[in-house]
Amino acid sequence: MNNKIKTAISSLLFVFFQMITFASYAASPMGYWKTIDDISGNVKSIVKIYGSPSDLSGSVVKLFPGAMTICSACSGHLKDKPILGMVVMYGLKENPDNPNEWSGGTIMDPKTGQSYHCTITVSDDGRKLDVRGYIGFSLFGRSQTWIRVPGK
Repeated sequence: MNNKIKTAISSLLFVFFQMITFASYAASPMGYWKTIDDISGNVKSIVKIYGSPSDLSGSVVKLFPGAMTICSACSGHLKDKPILGMVVMYGLKENPDNPNEWSGGTIMDPKTGQSYHCTITVSDDGRKLDVRGYIGFSLFGRSQTWIRVPGK
């Protein structure tokens, strides 16, 4: 085999493995996400999602002007604690039937202090995260779309 063919094959393999690596990253919810206020449409915070496919959690790592800073509506050990650094989602597990979905966890809304069952779904391109909080059945709940923060 001459050098041109070897170079072409090597280049194709490199591109192929880069595509596989990017595809697995794009489907992952791990990373930083902008949360958007349902009413005003303003960015409220940045949540870092971390962990493993069998146990994801999310913490508030940045608050934007106008966002609540203290969880006055929370109860128990979170009552009147700073929202910055607070774990607001935990216990999510990857759905074996849908690699872009994690469920079985809990999400807490610092505005109300209420906790809800949670399901998250990453868009195919990895740029959006649909976050659904609900009580009982997923039908009775509320969804938000979070936006990935690039380069974090």
